[in-house]
Amino acid sequence: MTEKEAKFSQIVSQYSEQLYWKARQIVGRHEDADDVVQNAFLKAWTRFDDFRGDSNFYTWIYRITVNEAIDFLRRKHEQVSPDGEMQVADKQFADDYFDGNDTQRMLYEAMETLPEAQRTTFSLRYFDDMPYSEISKILGTSEGGLKANYHLAVKKIKDFFHRRN
Repeated sequence: MTEKEAKFSQIVSQYSEQLYWKARQIVGRHEDADDVVQNAFLKAWTRFDDFRGDSNFYTWIYRITVNEAIDFLRRKHEQVSPDGEMQVADKQFADDYFDGNDTQRMLYEAMETLPEAQRTTFSLRYFDDMPYSEISKILGTSEGGLKANYHLAVKKIKDFFHRRN
């Protein structure tokens, strides 16, 4: 095994679980999250020599994973669709690997109603407690825009909960 392969193998071991759960929050299903993470690691492997160290490595691989998950959703048309396809929240709770309660289910349903940018910003900020500066690096967006997305997402989610209760 080369030094590069050994280093990358260590990275996969160190970050795969965290990246899996982030992908899972975004795409919903266990199998899809596995595919997203695998694709993210493949992309990272092919670009491994391009990593410049401008940010820490986790931020770099995390950004690749989040973008891969967003691309996956775009390819699969997972946004709320009028065709009756099972939505992310339904998939999340139909999955044997997921154990959640009614409040969690409502949160995922509310998140499905959000535009992609708000949903992603909310997920990174709420679930990962990530600072806006880090989200900005991952998504390549201004901190001001992210703050607006997050606050609009929170308002829409609160409205969703009020309508349901």
